[in-house]
Amino acid sequence: MAVIKGIQYNIKGLFLALKTPSLLILGLLRFFIILALAVAFSGFVLVWHDDILTLIWTMPESGWMIYLWHVVSWLVFFILAAVSMVLAYLMAQVFFCVFIMDYMSRITERLHTGTEASDSGISGLAWFFYLMRQEIPRAVIPVLVSLVIALVGLLTPLGAVFMVVSSLAACMFLAWDHTDLVAARRMQPFGTRFQFLKQNLGFHLGFGLFFLIPWLNILFLSYAPVGATLYILDHEGRGN
Repeated sequence: MAVIKGIQYNIKGLFLALKTPSLLILGLLRFFIILALAVAFSGFVLVWHDDILTLIWTMPESGWMIYLWHVVSWLVFFILAAVSMVLAYLMAQVFFCVFIMDYMSRITERLHTGTEASDSGISGLAWFFYLMRQEIPRAVIPVLVSLVIALVGLLTPLGAVFMVVSSLAACMFLAWDHTDLVAARRMQPFGTRFQFLKQNLGFHLGFGLFFLIPWLNILFLSYAPVGATLYILDHEGRGN
């Protein structure tokens, strides 16, 4: 089953990274960059939490409404914390981690096949900006749209359904952000790469399920390029 395969490759990539020093170090670097930004964004949530809550609902003076207000207060905090985590991840991706991801994918390809297939023809600073441009349509826009849908859904009776659907969509796009590394490095057209996502939704759903687990998701996101690259290489029949 495709979903199970996605889970297996994510775990397989994590174990390979943990026993390969270069991948381990790069993953840790990505982990601490995301963690640092996540902590910083969470700090902003704590500082501004009361002000944001006051804009939504002023604390009642007495009665059972006070208990409801406290429930809403905690709900707002967890929602803002989740949003801050997503924003921290996206900021880390665009400005820091996309280059680390590509390098981890290259190392994995060499380990798994003995060679590295790339048709990029560019290097250095131009390649870095190319990678940054890939993150906009590949991860940033889809994840932000999913986040907006989830927040809007909270204002409707079907809020829980909206939240689940948008979360699953976000984790699939985050999974694609990693499986797309090899194709992007080969300069394949964006339409071709997006078609691959549509044809393998089950795998991407399974691969991205770990990204829904708070804090543990940072660990799996840090090493996801390894498992995603292994899947692409095996899918192409290029594995050892």
